[in-house]
Formats: sequence, C-alpha cells, structure tokens
Amino acid sequence: MSSEQILEALKKGNNKRDVKEILIDSLKSDLEKAKMVDFKFTDMPGLWQHFSVPISQLTEDSARHGFGFDGSSIRGFKEIYESDMLLMPDLKTGFMDPFSESTISIIGSVKDPESDEFFTRDPRHIAQKAEAYLRESGIADTAYLGPELEFFIFDSIRYDQKENFGYYYIDSKEGSWNTGDNTVNNLGYKPRYKEGYFPVAPSDTLQNMRNEIVETMIKSGINIECHHHEVATAGQCEIDMGYAPFLRMADQVMMYKYIVKNIALKHGKTATFMPKPLFNDNGSGMHTHMSLWKDGKNLFYDPSGYALLSDKALHYIGGLLHHAPALCALIAPTTNSYKRLVPGFEAPVNLVYSKRNRSAAVRIPVYSRSEKSKRIEFRTPDPSCNAYFAFSAMLMAGLDGIKRKMDPGEPMDKDIYHLGKDEIGKIKSVPASFSESLQALENDHKFLLEGNVFTKDVIETWIDYKKAKEIDPVRLRPHPWEYYLYYDI
Repeated sequence: MSSEQILEALKKGNNKRDVKEILIDSLKSDLEKAKMVDFKFTDMPGLWQHFSVPISQLTEDSARHGFGFDGSSIRGFKEIYESDMLLMPDLKTGFMDPFSESTISIIGSVKDPESDEFFTRDPRHIAQKAEAYLRESGIADTAYLGPELEFFIFDSIRYDQKENFGYYYIDSKEGSWNTGDNTVNNLGYKPRYKEGYFPVAPSDTLQNMRNEIVETMIKSGINIECHHHEVATAGQCEIDMGYAPFLRMADQVMMYKYIVKNIALKHGKTATFMPKPLFNDNGSGMHTHMSLWKDGKNLFYDPSGYALLSDKALHYIGGLLHHAPALCALIAPTTNSYKRLVPGFEAPVNLVYSKRNRSAAVRIPVYSRSEKSKRIEFRTPDPSCNAYFAFSAMLMAGLDGIKRKMDPGEPMDKDIYHLGKDEIGKIKSVPASFSESLQALENDHKFLLEGNVFTKDVIETWIDYKKAKEIDPVRLRPHPWEYYLYYDI
C-alpha cells in the first residue's frame, strides 16, 4: 500500500477513529510525501536508537501491535535469551526527519511481547508513569518543564586510551588557547576563558549555525525562545525551549540533541553535551524550570509568598533539596559530571534556594511578576542525563516534598562563595563524586518507587551498569595528570 493509499484509507475511516485522527493531526501532509518511517526510542543511558520501515508497513495493525526488535543489543535492556521486544509508536510525536530524506520520525515506548506489559526499564515508559502518578496524586494535573541545555560545538576532537597511553585533544577556532596559533591566518577574536557570555560576531562565530539549528527545531515542532553563546570559550552555546508538558518536553530534549549534533556535523564540526569537556572553564548544565498546574491554575504562585512562591512550591523545593544527593545519580549521571559540580565555575553545588542567586541549587527567577511565569529553576542537572529518568526523578522528589510538607529552610540571598568558613560549613552540598551519588541513590530511593514509577529492578540495574561500565573503567586507568604529579617519585 502506498502512502497516498494509506492517507486515503484513513480519510475514509477504514481504521479505528483514534488512530486515524492521531495520524492525520500529527503527520498531515507529511504522510503524503514520506516513503519511510523511522522509529526512535531511548536506551537506558539516554541515547536515541532507531530503525526504519517503509511507510507501507505503518498500518492500523502494526500501529496497535508494535514493531519487533532485538532488546539484547540495547544497553540496559534484555539478555540474549529474552531478546524479543516491541516498539509501540506514539503517533502524535511524528515529525518530518530533517536529516533523512522522505522520512517521518516517530518516537515510541517499549513493550514486552510475552507479558504484553510495557517494559519497566524503558525510560520513556517511566516518564509516562510519572506523569500519570502526578495526575493520580490529585496534587496537580500538569507539570510544565523548561530545560536549558548547554553544549559545545568544537572544530575537532581526538581521544584514545590503550594500555600504554591515554589522551584527548580538543580544538576550536574560538578557543582562547589559540590566540598564538600561527599555523593558519589567525585573526584573533577568541572569547577569553569565562568571558564567552553574549559576545557579538566576530567573537561569536556560531550565530548562523545556531540560527539554522533553531529554524530546524521550529520546523520539527519545538517552540524556541532564544539562543546565545555561553560563558566558556571555544563554542559553548545555549538554545532555550519554551516550556512544555512533562512527557512532550522529555521527547523534545531527545530531538534537541539529535538536531544540534547533526547540524554541527553538516558544517564539519562536532557538538557535545558532555558536562565538563574543558579544564579550567565553565561546564555545561541543564538548568530545569518547573511548575505544577491544576485546572489551568499555577500552583506555584502566591502573590504574598517569598519571591511570589506558594507553600506548595516551597515544599516542592524542599523535596528537591532533601533528595538531591540521590537525584544526582540520575540528573548528573557521569563521572565527568562531578568535574562540573565544583565551586568557582557558577556550578550549583550548594543545596539551598534563592531568588536570582545563581550560586544556589534552586533559583527562583524574578524576571516577571506574572502568575503564568512563576516557576522554580533547579540548576544541578546536566545534559548528559537521560531526560526521561531525570525529569521523572525530579518530579517524584518534588511531589514527595509536597506530600510530606518538607521545609526547604531559609533562602540564601547572598553570594555563597564569599561566606565565612563557619557559615559555609552549615550548608549541605551535592556529592563530590559519582560514586557518592550512586551510594546516596542506594540509600534513598523509596520516593522513586511510589506509584511503581521506578522499580527496584530499574534502580539496581542503573547502579550496577554505572559502576561496571563507567566508574570502574575510569577508576582503573591512570590519569595523565598523575604522571605530572608522581612520575619522578
């Protein structure tokens, strides 16, 4: 059956009404020119996976019963003896793939074909359960999120490690380290370390590329508010999405990364969401704005509260701060994350809250006094996270705070980095390493199990995977700086 025949069949009502309406509303004329459908889903660490089928294979039956794939080849999923899995397409997520000609991309969730249940380790399904749990709690019916993903666009990257050597080498025409380069026609205009925030061209060399990224995102259905160069030298950027409902925003984060990486590649450059690729300059965070709504009303707004925040918002903050050490295992989930989470680089390591203060883990923006715009900003997450896991964990921590009426303490409306030793000693901080975060998650994850959103199997698999595949391999390898410190001992 051709795409034209499928569309005609849908218009005539040959399929069930809900499938027909979803396809027509989300894909519209794209279906007429599409020849392939690309199904995308997320592995446990948070990387998009995909496979494609001819458009003729997208029928009512296949949409309802799913598409088979080998789960044993996906990180964190299944063993070889239980490999068969189903990808259930969420038809309303369809968008014309900007990097694959005549292809519609559709995001899906994963099912176990034997039990006919959604797979407990599927990150997107966990986010769906978190959103359902929010509604079932009666506290709110909608969570709006607005993450600010930072990233670097480099000109080249080389890295390798064997038994007898190890190195990485990053380069960027924008890099401040290249002010003395005489191998090319050096015209200067390199953003200085920690001075890359908002420079115009020619120091900002990426304006047109960011324009193209933003235009592509908008065409793909993502609402964009602004973009700019970020603080670090060497091409650090930020593109801000307008807020969106919980699951939709998690999907958009995956789309965002996909578009950024592929536009960079198109221009012969490379993009990374690694939290701390450069020594001695700012890392990349994912400051996440959050608010809860019910019946069209913002539950975080109170005109008489601190920074216009309601008690519910303060209790939500209390939950985030209380569970922050455990949350870090999911929102800052790499060994590299803890090279960003150190004092002195605008890193939100201190578990306090404040209006305007960017040295606090939770900031309350005060750009506007509007009820609609009132929100909190959790600054500790970074873009290496699996967005489905991270958003779900943050929501569960905040809801736990509301249910238990957790007190976040007094706000910290002063520069934390200039406090005396006695004062700073009283402020709790995020874990100093990924190992500490995983230990905190082992000790504190009951709040994640509420409503069966996360399961013990997911928590245990995550911890075991991260220890075996990331922490131990990094721990066992000599670090280049150790040679500087110890070679002559």
